[in-house]
Amino acid sequence: MNVVFPIIVAMIAGVSIVTQQALNNNLRFALDSPVWPGFISYFVGLMSMVVFAIVMREPLPSIGVMTRVPWWAWSGGFFGVVFIAIAIFLVPKLGAATFIALFVAGQLLASLAFDHFGWLGLDVRPIDATKLFGAALLVAGVVLIRR
Repeated sequence: MNVVFPIIVAMIAGVSIVTQQALNNNLRFALDSPVWPGFISYFVGLMSMVVFAIVMREPLPSIGVMTRVPWWAWSGGFFGVVFIAIAIFLVPKLGAATFIALFVAGQLLASLAFDHFGWLGLDVRPIDATKLFGAALLVAGVVLIRR
């Protein structure tokens, strides 16, 4: 059960990303705007995180703790906006399957580099032949899905 549960939860996370993109796509056309669906997505996400923090009884971090965090650690939301904005534009053009396949390929290739070089504080995990082979298989999968 130790291995199965995280796999199922990770797959649910993947389903949530596709669902989010389909919903944002619907909003894009319903609102005739590529911007407002992203705003709504983040607003609902913010409200959901507030509820989650209350349910989990998470205290607010102190100002002292917040000032010790490196400036770049606060930029994660920006990259979420980049993802949402790109998805809102590309899902209608590419389709959900192709977009997500390219998205996952980009994630994997970037993850290999981040792990290999230990970027942004990650532990160094060198790239080896097995990882490169897995990445090549994923890229082959993207090519097959695009057909």
